[in-house]
Amino acid sequence: MAAEPMDPGRITEYHIHVYYDPDSRGRAAALRDWVEARFPVKMGRWRDQPVGPHVRAMYLFTFPPELFAQVVPFVMLNRQGLTVLLHPESGRPRDDHTINAAWMGEVLAVKTDILPEVD
Repeated sequence: MAAEPMDPGRITEYHIHVYYDPDSRGRAAALRDWVEARFPVKMGRWRDQPVGPHVRAMYLFTFPPELFAQVVPFVMLNRQGLTVLLHPESGRPRDDHTINAAWMGEVLAVKTDILPEVD
């Protein structure tokens, strides 16, 4: 257990990973278009094969903390049954993808052994 609480001010941005398969790629594309049309996010590439700690095809987008209250509810209401991982970027990659993460839909495995832990 931590001796002191972590300061949320250390969060530099948030990542949303949208997972898909061949059957759900169209829904993932619609969500991507809707998000890009409404918010100044930085959209990542389509990753049709698992990459990094992720075990399914996905794309991600990033946004600053000040957009959290707008972006996250939009994704919650419009994810169309897709699995979504939301996590902060706090400088602790392993914790950010696991204990500091929030899942919408199915909770997927994350390859934690390739995520460094710092601090």
